[in-house]
Amino acid sequence: MTAQLLQTHFAVSVSAISGVLAGSGKRVDLFGVIVLGLVTALGGGTVRDVILGRPVFWLNEAEYVINAVATAGLAFVIVRYWVVPPLGLALADAFGLALFTILGAAIGLKAGVGQTNSVVLGVITGVAGGIIRDVLVGEIPFVFRREIYLYATAAVVGATGFVLLEWWQTGAAANRWLGTTLTLGLRLIALRWKVSLPEFQK
Repeated sequence: MTAQLLQTHFAVSVSAISGVLAGSGKRVDLFGVIVLGLVTALGGGTVRDVILGRPVFWLNEAEYVINAVATAGLAFVIVRYWVVPPLGLALADAFGLALFTILGAAIGLKAGVGQTNSVVLGVITGVAGGIIRDVLVGEIPFVFRREIYLYATAAVVGATGFVLLEWWQTGAAANRWLGTTLTLGLRLIALRWKVSLPEFQK
């Protein structure tokens, strides 16, 4: 299994878990939880691939769907008997955000859309699944909430860092992991110390 394939499967798994956690306390049944897990895990990549006009990544590789369904089902069983604190959702989502952001940026570079557009595609891949999930459960999406602390901003910084590393040393194995670590680290720092961007005042 290649590093990209392994990273994608891990991203699918943690994103599916965040979908399940988002449905906790919403009286969502097993089917609904699986739907939340699927849209969170596959939504961002689907939007990215549609924008690029390329085959949607999970249509030709059913393993991603199986991964998301199995992970969501298992998480549903666990969460029914173990109360997960709100931070659990934020952490699962942070890992999914970091992994998918860099995957999206890498695919953008490979597709030849340029550095700036690759950053945009990375951010879309990272946040779109979570937006769909939050809309389905009737919540304001993470990306629009100040108290979520540097959500899309972390994705922008991480994708930009990755793209710059690729410009400096194309194809280096460490680039992907450094970009992921930068995204995740910034997100976790923001969560720990409640760092946020300025907002409109009333």
